[in-house]
Amino acid sequence: MRYHNITKDDMLNGDGLRVVLWVSGCAHCCDGCHNPVTWDPNGGLLFDEDAKEELFEQLEKPYISGITFSGGDPLHPANRLEVRELMAEIREKFPDKTIWLYTGAVWEEIYSDPLMEYVDVVVDGEFQKEKKDTKLLWKGSANQRVIDVKKTLAGADRRIPVLHCGNYESEDGI
Repeated sequence: MRYHNITKDDMLNGDGLRVVLWVSGCAHCCDGCHNPVTWDPNGGLLFDEDAKEELFEQLEKPYISGITFSGGDPLHPANRLEVRELMAEIREKFPDKTIWLYTGAVWEEIYSDPLMEYVDVVVDGEFQKEKKDTKLLWKGSANQRVIDVKKTLAGADRRIPVLHCGNYESEDGI
């Protein structure tokens, strides 16, 4: 897996103060993407033990709520296995930290992926320039959804996402 950046003390990519791992590789290549430099799966830096240690140092801080995986797309084939392994390790070492995942894939395509057992919140869907709205919380376009993974997977129909916004749920999204 390769990555472009690790953002510390981030307040824009999930609930609370977070550390963000910006992975390389995205097949969606959305028109108007805010981060096209991350599309190339061979771009950026090799994710190595030093990068992992940098993430873990941030996650050890009591005021950090958790980690967000973004990019690029953490579910790109070049990332999926290593992202899953990293999430499993984070969940084991930092069970009280939340894990957020941004992906261009939609929930209906990914809800059965074993990786979802580690994710607390997923922001799904490709960015759509014509639906861009800067007033939206944690997402760039109105088609995207902020999904409470644990509640959704515990529900009767796992294919119908429970939408998330802080401490309350929304029937129609945010």
